[in-house]
Amino acid sequence: MEVAVFSSTRYERQYLDEANKAEQQKLQYFDLSLNIDTAGLAAGYGAVCIFVNDRADAQVLEALHKGGTRLLALRCTGFNNVDLEAAARLGMKVVRVVTYSPNSVAEHAVALLLAINRKVHRAYNRTRDANFSLDGLTGFDLCGKTVAVVGTGKIGCVFAKIMLGFGCDVIGFDPYPSPQFEALGLSYAKTGEIGEKADIISLHCPLTPETYHIINSKTLERAKPGAILINTSRGGLIDTEAVIEALKSGQLGGLGIDVYEQEADLFFRDLSSEIITDDVFQRLVSFPNVIVTGHQAYLTREALTTICETTLQSITAFEKKQPLENEVKVG
Repeated sequence: MEVAVFSSTRYERQYLDEANKAEQQKLQYFDLSLNIDTAGLAAGYGAVCIFVNDRADAQVLEALHKGGTRLLALRCTGFNNVDLEAAARLGMKVVRVVTYSPNSVAEHAVALLLAINRKVHRAYNRTRDANFSLDGLTGFDLCGKTVAVVGTGKIGCVFAKIMLGFGCDVIGFDPYPSPQFEALGLSYAKTGEIGEKADIISLHCPLTPETYHIINSKTLERAKPGAILINTSRGGLIDTEAVIEALKSGQLGGLGIDVYEQEADLFFRDLSSEIITDDVFQRLVSFPNVIVTGHQAYLTREALTTICETTLQSITAFEKKQPLENEVKVG
């Protein structure tokens, strides 16, 4: 089957090619992201494969459908960038990667937390300049601290388990309680408990209309002063302007993010020789207690292998008119 792969990177193509040895699909790689200006590149391709920052709104889907595309394959878990109602109206199937490696994202969240707390990024820069002063590098023991896990799906549960290993007290927040989370001996937060108790808040929920800007000025005002916020899920969970104000006032003690609400204009590209015009992002990275990574939490060999194998298996199943186990439907 002819497959147009958008937002493909050199390192990712290696894993796609390896996975495709079993599926034998005809992959055409495009460095460009999918949007209304690039949708014409997919004309004649029965399937289009996209990533987290590709746009698949109604206008783009209509253009793809007109060009003959009947399957949209996401090589990621989130699908907030896809207009599912438009896809259903057009008769276009949508598949995703339901799970790949919860460990990869959870472990990266822990890495961000440790780096922020123990000022690893600042120490790294100092020692490279032969500055071995310890002033300003004091952190705190994680043992005994309260960690709020917002979103207790597979990734949230792995993160919670790791935090238990550090001796933390862990509480959850999720409208859909997880038996796996409760099996760890953990309970869900009562009203106001996160704000009163949480020294660390880590976001592991999907981006939906209900979770959009779940971290905002009001929730930050109720947070425990000096709390650390970690986000390895979706940028839209955080109101960045509100977070900046909380960092300035000291209400928020630190921020570690692997995602950013306007990341589509920045991430997955080398902009080191360009001027970044996103003033909000520039303000954000100016804080010494903020670490930003470029959506790399998923980036492990194990995760890439599973993502590519699952995506190509779904494409093959569609081609052979088999049931689509990873199909995403409206509602």
